[in-house]
Amino acid sequence: MTPTPTAEAARRRTFAIISHPDAGKTTLTEKFLLYGGALTAEAGAVKARAGRRAATSDWMELERQRGISITSTVLQFPYRDHVVNLLDTPGHRDFSEDTYRVLAAADAAVMVLDAAKGIEPQTLKLFDVCRQRGLPLLTFVNKWDRPGRDPLELLDEIEQQIGLVATPVTWPVGIAGDFRGVIDRRDGLYTRFTRVSRGATEAPEELVEAERAAGEEGEAWDRAREELELLDSVAADLDPKTFLAAESTPTFFGSALTNFGVRKLLDAVVDLVPAPAPRLDADGTPRPLDAPFSGFVFKVQANMDPSHRDRIAFVRVCSGRFERGMVVTHGPTGKPFATKYAHQVFGQERETIDEAYPGDVVGLVNATEVRVGDSLFLDEPVTFPAIPSFAPEHFSVARVRDTGRFKQFRRGIAQLDEEGVVQVLRDPDLGDQEPVLAAVGPMQFDVALHRLEHEFGAPAELSPTSFRLARRTNRSSADSLRGMRGVRILERADGTLLALFESQYWVERLEQEHPELLLERLVAEGSVG
Repeated sequence: MTPTPTAEAARRRTFAIISHPDAGKTTLTEKFLLYGGALTAEAGAVKARAGRRAATSDWMELERQRGISITSTVLQFPYRDHVVNLLDTPGHRDFSEDTYRVLAAADAAVMVLDAAKGIEPQTLKLFDVCRQRGLPLLTFVNKWDRPGRDPLELLDEIEQQIGLVATPVTWPVGIAGDFRGVIDRRDGLYTRFTRVSRGATEAPEELVEAERAAGEEGEAWDRAREELELLDSVAADLDPKTFLAAESTPTFFGSALTNFGVRKLLDAVVDLVPAPAPRLDADGTPRPLDAPFSGFVFKVQANMDPSHRDRIAFVRVCSGRFERGMVVTHGPTGKPFATKYAHQVFGQERETIDEAYPGDVVGLVNATEVRVGDSLFLDEPVTFPAIPSFAPEHFSVARVRDTGRFKQFRRGIAQLDEEGVVQVLRDPDLGDQEPVLAAVGPMQFDVALHRLEHEFGAPAELSPTSFRLARRTNRSSADSLRGMRGVRILERADGTLLALFESQYWVERLEQEHPELLLERLVAEGSVG
């Protein structure tokens, strides 16, 4: 008997991980896979399951060079009779727009903090993105096996910086750098951890009664109990209701490198993260889980494997049962779309996937006409809300170095635009001759140049401009703005007209003196900046 989509959705937990680049996100991702059985331990190191080449989700050459995550990847593994879909996100604020798109496909997020650094200013934007989407947020204070800050101080910082009440579920015994184990505030039990070689296997866990722990851990235990009494006095207790409302963040302490506390966090993902629920369509009407198949594209990525040179559209299943080979309808064009090449992507590796349910992510190969935000459906039409673009803050003119490679340059620019690597703005009179690349952060430009040269064979150069912000406008306003000092009118591929300005002062002055002009702020401007 085929299970219903509603029953299968109840087993799903789909969440994303966000963090500063050095907080240990990739390590935690690997350890989740270890505990879920998707990785095995061999010769004292974590190895990929079934001979997979890569244990981590980072695959791009530039990522390996810089040691950060630039793209995002989807990883699925079983745990406690559940199916866990882990959406890995870029680990730098310059790629917060890509993080936003990934979070559109998630039902919750895990925020990873470095015990010594807490919430870092340059990463605050990523956490604000999560808050803006109203996603429930779990917090993991990582690297407690190394010297770090006072735990109570870190809790205060979370509340002050991102406006969420931190409610510790586990509390460390031993200061940062001398990590003994954690007390679970829900039952008062103490879990003592034993270090394993290079964190290659699940950390042995010993449950110890409070009276025995007090005698064996000494001052470390006494200090932890004093801190817990303080937390009890201010009622900083786990509250599933405020967690789901994105008002509080259940907080866990541990060390991903040594596996300390990883199981507690993964258990919390299963126990606290909501299962997929009916997704609202563009009109605000929920699409029932048992309705015919539907999904939306939250990411498009080309050339994930240089030997394939293909294009994958990542689709979050919202309703119904996906079956490989089914012919669905592409919402924006109304054209049929065959799903013969449906994959589950594990870093750079792929596996054919035959079925999927709400909450799962399917990679559709060679989806040439599919764009980020597009809806796909079977039988009953549906359009899901568009995924907005961020307000760009950096603008540079792109030029191909070798005019003989212009065809490759134009193809590469179009691909990067479709993927959302950068926003590409064009002057109707110049077309692709000198497009303006617009980005949230300058590192996006580095990725664009790297990919233009190494994937498309079109080395390019960028020339910075004096523009600092953009406003959405219309045809009539654009006619009035053209020719004004410090203003340039450009067009996105979707037909949206943007007015670029050199200063906020000039925009405000125009708004006062010419209220008839349309100068709309772009989505996410200011609210996450």
